[in-house]
Amino acid sequence: MDERLTALVDKIKALEAELEVESARHFAEMQLALQEHTEEFRQELKARQRALKRSTLRYIVGAHPLMIITAPVIYALIIAFVILDLGVTIYQAICFPVYGIAKVRRSDYLVFDRSRLPYLNLIEKVNCAYCSYGNGVIAYAREIAARTEQYWCPIKHARRVLGAHARYQDFVDYGDGEAFRRDLATLQKRLAEVPGP
Repeated sequence: MDERLTALVDKIKALEAELEVESARHFAEMQLALQEHTEEFRQELKARQRALKRSTLRYIVGAHPLMIITAPVIYALIIAFVILDLGVTIYQAICFPVYGIAKVRRSDYLVFDRSRLPYLNLIEKVNCAYCSYGNGVIAYAREIAARTEQYWCPIKHARRVLGAHARYQDFVDYGDGEAFRRDLATLQKRLAEVPGP
């Protein structure tokens, strides 16, 4: 990769790290602010959030008929998500130790915290859990696939790839055989040392 692209990628990574730090700081400030307020304030906040809750029956009655008809199609994908989840979990459990690749922590990708929101009814909570699972499994599988690609074939494609994973920018340029031979061992070694992207 040429120096200008490398510098831009480094800037993007630095900005992403800064964004992560700032988001964590903001979250910590919110937590502190909530802890500093009295129980009265917390009860008032919960009451206001509960007031926003739509009853499950009203939610169903108010739903567009096509939403109800397509719901089974959406939820049928749970089978594919579970198979993908089990498949990549077994795959990394067997293969990653053989190649010295740090395992992806599933719990970093599957987060189920929306069910505690008092303004969601039962159906909305189930929908949120489903979306959390589906997107979490895809992100988890993507990181496992990205680590696999980094180990075996860390070469960029000849044309632009939409939505490339975070590891892709470190791959060698398409057609640069010398860089591939020179950098492959280093890219593989990073997978054992650094569990994150």
